[in-house]
Amino acid sequence: MKLSTATFLGLAASASAFTAPSVSNTARSTTQVSESKADLEVLAKELNPVVGFYDPLNLAEAEFWGASNEATIGFLRHAEIKHGRVAMFAFVGYIVHANGISFPWAMQMDGTPFPQGTNPPELWDAVSDGAKWQIFGLIAFLEFWSELSTPSHKHYMAGGKPGDFPDFVSGPEGIPHPVPFNLYDPFGFSKNMSEETKEKRLRAELNNGRLAQIGILGFLSEQTTPGSVPALSGIVQPYAGEPMAPFSENVLGMPFGM
Repeated sequence: MKLSTATFLGLAASASAFTAPSVSNTARSTTQVSESKADLEVLAKELNPVVGFYDPLNLAEAEFWGASNEATIGFLRHAEIKHGRVAMFAFVGYIVHANGISFPWAMQMDGTPFPQGTNPPELWDAVSDGAKWQIFGLIAFLEFWSELSTPSHKHYMAGGKPGDFPDFVSGPEGIPHPVPFNLYDPFGFSKNMSEETKEKRLRAELNNGRLAQIGILGFLSEQTTPGSVPALSGIVQPYAGEPMAPFSENVLGMPFGM
């Protein structure tokens, strides 16, 4: 499937990051969670010494769904990292397809080619519903797998590391067939990487993700509301559709005449 179209759906699907994960109340008193508001303030200075810690909604002191403040911070940190990753895919995919680049082979088994053009949202609209549902299925599986909590991989709201994606484990407690590659670092390049280097790269990922979220929303805003982003005026093409709608028809609203 096309990179940018998959990431547009990913932006919508990642809204599941705002639903309450299954974390027991007993975890509040028994789980060791390292991050607190003080940790966020230190991290903010490392990420951007000019802006520093900025929390106008005071979310760093919140306790979502009756969980502890530390668990809530774990949730918020994980949500930001995940949204940033999706936005980076979306930003790169947008640029690729805005330049008319696509795979040279057929998109579907029946020989249907990839849509041609330079307007990414219109290219997404041209993808068949069957292909879109395949993308949704993959996203749903990745969402399910990322929420697993095992002895070797703690949930991010129960002492786990925000942004860490569990390995694809095969066997009785995992996937019932071998999976040769993991989603993160499939070739094991980071196996011998120092923790210091990993932390540095995670900070870079956070900053890049934040910028990518601004970038992709800027593209879509200028396309749907010309002049709303003056710096992009005349650069991106207008789009009359709904960029946040996964299908050209309202699938959920059809039974109700919507």
